Order: sequence, then C-alpha cells, then structure tokens
Amino acid sequence: MNQRNPAISKGIDWSLIWIYLVLVVIGLLAIFGATYKEGDPFLQSFIGFKTDYSKEFYFLCVALVLGLFILLTDSKFFSATANIWYVIGIFMLLVVFPFHSNIKGTESIIKVGAFNFQPAEFCKICVALALAKYLSRPETDFTKTRSQLIAAAIVLFPAVLTVMQKETGLALVFFAFFLVMYREGLPSGILIIGFAGAALVVATLLVEKNILAMVLTGIALLVAYLMRRQIKRKKQVFFYIALIWTICVGVQRFVVPFAFKHVLKLYQVERIYSTIGKEVPVEYIEAHKKEAENPSGKKKDTDYNVRQSKIAIGSGGVIGKGLLKGTQTRYGFVPEQRTDFIFDTIAEGYGFIGCIILLGIYLLLLFRIVTVAERQRSVFSRCYGYGVAAVFFFHIAINVAMAIGLAPVIGIPLPFISYGGTSLLTFTILIFILVRLDADRQMVLR
Repeated sequence: MNQRNPAISKGIDWSLIWIYLVLVVIGLLAIFGATYKEGDPFLQSFIGFKTDYSKEFYFLCVALVLGLFILLTDSKFFSATANIWYVIGIFMLLVVFPFHSNIKGTESIIKVGAFNFQPAEFCKICVALALAKYLSRPETDFTKTRSQLIAAAIVLFPAVLTVMQKETGLALVFFAFFLVMYREGLPSGILIIGFAGAALVVATLLVEKNILAMVLTGIALLVAYLMRRQIKRKKQVFFYIALIWTICVGVQRFVVPFAFKHVLKLYQVERIYSTIGKEVPVEYIEAHKKEAENPSGKKKDTDYNVRQSKIAIGSGGVIGKGLLKGTQTRYGFVPEQRTDFIFDTIAEGYGFIGCIILLGIYLLLLFRIVTVAERQRSVFSRCYGYGVAAVFFFHIAINVAMAIGLAPVIGIPLPFISYGGTSLLTFTILIFILVRLDADRQMVLR
C-alpha cells in the first residue's frame, strides 16, 4: 500500500495545498487565454520561455520546488529568523532607489537579467513574519499604546518606502496587516477612526467643500447638544468635540487637496475621480500642468480601461464564450489584460458561473486560512495566519472591485491568477509557510 513520506506529509493540511493547485492551474489557463496567438505551435510556445504563459509555467515549477523546500524546513526557522527577514526586506526596498527601472510609471522594480523583481511584493512576507514575531513576544503587552505604535511602525515603514517608489497600490496592501492587530487586541475604536477617515475623504471628493464644512459643523453642534449634560459635568468633552471638528474640517479643506495636488500623480487622481463618476477639478489639473500636457492635443480617456473591462465582463453572459473565444480579451481591447484585468478573461470566457466558481474557491481559501490560524497553539503561527488571510483578502477584493469599476485602478494583482513571477512566488511562499507552521501546530513558537 502506497504511503506519503511521513517526513513531508505529517500534519500537512492537504486541503490548502489542493486549493492552491486549483488556483494556479486556473491562473495558467487564464494567462494562456489572454495571450495565446492563433497559429503559435502549442507545445513549443509552452516550453520556449518566450510567451507569458510559458514564463508563468516555469515560475510555477520554481514555486512548487520552493514550496517543497519550505515543507522540509523546521518551523522554528521562520520564528527564529523573522526579524532578519524584515531587515532583508527593508534593505531590498532601499536598494530599489539607486538601481530601479522606470516601468509603466513605477520605480519599484529592479531588472535582473531578463527578469523583473519587485521587492515590495516580497516584503509582504517579511512584514507578516516580523509582525507575528513581535506580537508573539512574551514581553509584548498589546493593550499598551507603545506596543501598538511599534506594531504600526513595523507595517507602515515599508509602506512609506513603497509609496516613495511610486507604487501606491502595493503600499496600500500593508494596511491589511492592521486586521491582524485587531485580532490581537487593537481597540475597535482605532479601526472605526480609520473607516471614518476614509469616509471623510470620499465625502470630500463627492461634496462641495463649503457644503461639507457646513454639514460637519452641523453634526458637531448636534453632538454637543445631545451631550450637553456630559459637557456640564466635564468641560473636556466639549474640547474633544471641538478638536474632532477641527481635524475633520482641516482634512477636507487642506489635507486632501494637498495630497491630490502634491502627493498623488495626475493619473492616480484621474482614476479616483473616474471611479466616483466625476470630472477632475480644474485646480488639481492646474497643479499637474506638466503631466496634463498632451503633445497630440487629444484628451486622454482615463476611463477607457475600466469601461473596456466592464464590456468584457458583460459579454461573457451567464455561461461565457469559452476558452480562446472571447472578443474583448482576445483582441487586446482591455489593457493590462494578463495582470490587473485578468479577471476579465475568466468573466468573458466562463461567464457569471465561472466568476462565481472562482470567487467561491477564493472564499474557501480564506475560510480555510482563518480556520488554520485559529487552531494554532502558538501566537506566532496564529498571527502569521491572519496576516496571510488579510493580504489575500485585500488583493482579491481590490482586484475584482477594480475590474468592475468599484475601486480605482491601482495595480493590485489577483492572487495566483495574474501574470507575474514575483507575485506568484510571494503568494506561494505565504501559503506554504503557513502550511509548514500548521504541521507543527501543537508546538509553541517564540
């Protein structure tokens, strides 16, 4: 009777492995469907390392070997070297500045021969390990503000470096790690403040600034009236209400305009306003005069990508047109078809049913990761598991929302589906480290 090698298979959660394999196969088929050209010899193009699906196939082979290597590694290695990996990740982000290549507006990529390496992708692994290491330390008291600030610094430092490399999309992914902190005791009030801040920014874009200031003032006066008894007993309550009002008005009058004029690029501003269905204000265009200049004299169609994406998704109907039969995705109408908008290939080829099946597999993956994380005895393993779940959730939610026009196009790949060697290897490492840690779930790691 055949048996798996117990040195490898003991304690392994094979359901996670099978979900991973299903997703990478779907991804390979999606890239093939988006980039295959009629008349190309099938076998030669698949093994020739010249086409995108051929390169992705070889990246997958490397990923599987790397995954096997991780499964053979002692679990203690990951907790013992977590801080070292974080230092390596930060070092690689710093190396990008003098040695980067400017590719499609981003300065976060280093060319290594024929390959493009993006340290910001790899750094997600480093942050997941370092944050789990810090939160699992016996001396870490996460109820104290000092510990919360240190954990936030671990997450935000690489995010700031990534923003400086003009890769805002990947920088936002690091904010997913705040969900790990919430699981470990971060006060819900901080998350509420975060969501309220995001809502204020959106309101600033949608509502005329003077009207919004009046609305905020009205809300502050209403709260002060409702809390008049508390204010009589404790004068500081009125001070806090006034302080919050001042911060909110300051954000909508000064912080948001400053960010849109001096921090974000014009194309990013255009994508954000395109998502909410509004024209970019003249003051922001004036602040980006050099970027706004168009030698051809033609007005740029900033909504083209999303519009074509919606057309591709809609043309798939209920059951889809089949592999290699989609018109929008086969003939290059959708830009970045193999990366940012790979979801369109599945939607047009396999229709609504195919999309539901794919999202169902992702939901199963997230559910399984959380289940695995919750059964860990070690705080390190649990925190790492939640970090993996948070990263995957953010990528899936934002990429799909981009494709259907509910989020700005910020260059977030769809895990295991979008083309990209660094992305595939990163997501593979994230999953297999979790599987390795779970195999020793009865062990308490420090």
